[in-house]
Amino acid sequence: METVLLFILGVVVVIVGLALSIGLHEIGHLVPAKAFGVKVTQYMVGFGPTLWSRRKGETEYGVKAIPLGGYISMIGMFPPVKGGAARTSGTGFFNTLVQDARSSSADSIGEGEEARAFYRLPVFKRVIIMLGGPTMNLLIGIILFSIVLMGFGTAQASTTVGSVSECVLPATSVRQTCDASDEPAPGAAAGLQPGDRIVSVNGTPIATWEQSTAIIRESPGTPLEFVVERDGEDVALTITPKLTERYVMDEAGQIEEDASGQPVTTEVGFVGIGPASELVQQPATAVLPAVGDNIVRVGQMILNLPQRLVEVANAAFGPGERDPNGPISVVGVGRVAGEITSIDSVPVASKVASLLGLLGSVNIALFVFNLIPLLPLDGGHVAGALWEGIRRFFAKLFKRPVPGPVDTAKLMPLTFAVVIVLGAMSLLLIYADIVKPISIFG
Repeated sequence: METVLLFILGVVVVIVGLALSIGLHEIGHLVPAKAFGVKVTQYMVGFGPTLWSRRKGETEYGVKAIPLGGYISMIGMFPPVKGGAARTSGTGFFNTLVQDARSSSADSIGEGEEARAFYRLPVFKRVIIMLGGPTMNLLIGIILFSIVLMGFGTAQASTTVGSVSECVLPATSVRQTCDASDEPAPGAAAGLQPGDRIVSVNGTPIATWEQSTAIIRESPGTPLEFVVERDGEDVALTITPKLTERYVMDEAGQIEEDASGQPVTTEVGFVGIGPASELVQQPATAVLPAVGDNIVRVGQMILNLPQRLVEVANAAFGPGERDPNGPISVVGVGRVAGEITSIDSVPVASKVASLLGLLGSVNIALFVFNLIPLLPLDGGHVAGALWEGIRRFFAKLFKRPVPGPVDTAKLMPLTFAVVIVLGAMSLLLIYADIVKPISIFG
């Protein structure tokens, strides 16, 4: 029962965190819009039926039932037809979308409010307003990563023994459990125990786990004098590493492969111990590189999104497994949060750090995703404003009449298609996260 409650707690924490992130994203749009004099009629967190709202001045602030996004409503999002002519008539579906967008935009402008319409703003002000939301997500991500890295730290291998293998098995062994006939691992045979802190090996003081591993790998068949700290006292042990087969790892920690695609192995000394992790606080200089790496990973995922979604579909509707580094929905994020809080072996500090890191990664994903130059995403509005600025620049350069605002309403058919694609993607990911969820604990 306690595990279930902790799981629910993790889900609730992430839902609240996402709602706050969405709310701050919209504030990133709201503040510059009001500062530039644009009339904002609504500020809403969520979609669907309104749960609560209150009007303050000319703006209605509220919360809606489905916390999967948010919006602010600014008057005059689309310019009128060039020359102020009446909108053309048409019966085609896409033509109707364009007409309705223009009509709705025109109807939002009250008498005497023309100067406060969004489309009337200079290009740079429109760009600032539309970038305000993604920028807020970026700032949230930086703050959360700063708390995680500088306040809690990152998990790194310590000099404390975390696990002790019972037997010696080569890396290529299909069987990963020990039988009674298997040779005992040197560490277990010598009496090493989880929780022992390695003080020295053959008289060499040990400051890092990698240091002890290097000595062990280079000393197969050679007795090594270990000194470990156990319950506050130094204990001397003699351990002779066994020669065994292990995979060769590259700098990124991945198994190297030969020309034929087979894993590369090597024979090294083996004791059969693994390190315990500890949180090591990082300097401020580590924050931005970590955020940058996260941005690059999200960008690469977006560039490969069609292939990634095919893989998700194959896993959801077939026997395949989900890629733990692949895209997930809000449902998947909540499930991961629930797993983090419900696992018994993870310290509370590590749980909090993991949840904050998860929310930080979500905000970085929102930052990158919203920069895609397609309507209705923020990047689409930015692209439209920049295109208008480019047209005006070249018109002035060649002394031509300055063109009017870019008629972004013409992009409504494309916007409709993008909404359909995003909706289908969301449904696929939600379904996959229900029937074939990603589990961070395997």
